[in-house]
Amino acid sequence: MRLTTGECWARVGAAEHGILCTTNAAGGIDAVPTCLAVVGGRIAAPIDTVKPKTTTELGRRANLERDPAGTLLCEHWDARDWSRLWWVRARLVLLSVPDVDEYEAALRAKYMQYRTVAFAAVLVFDVLDVVGWSAAD
Repeated sequence: MRLTTGECWARVGAAEHGILCTTNAAGGIDAVPTCLAVVGGRIAAPIDTVKPKTTTELGRRANLERDPAGTLLCEHWDARDWSRLWWVRARLVLLSVPDVDEYEAALRAKYMQYRTVAFAAVLVFDVLDVVGWSAAD
């Protein structure tokens, strides 16, 4: 069943993670898991320093510099109970936000791993639209 816009936002806000999809230089889609926080009508995704990386200049950053559009997919899968399946897809556009303090605070409040570390960057997205589906009411 189709989710309302409000239900979509509630599920994205509560989601533990999502899959951020961006377009690479060859025109293909790069999909990576990401943490996220909803702040007002925007979504923040961190470039963190907690998980091991060879660099914080990640492909998603280069992709978004070329094309600021992206998609975020959040979903819940329960292999034993398909009545609990749902997904929400948000069409995004990267914003240039000079002050990310509010977004960092939201990420720190949601994820304990971020409470005492610095972010390499926080990607802030405007949400163009959301659509979602659930197996049950």
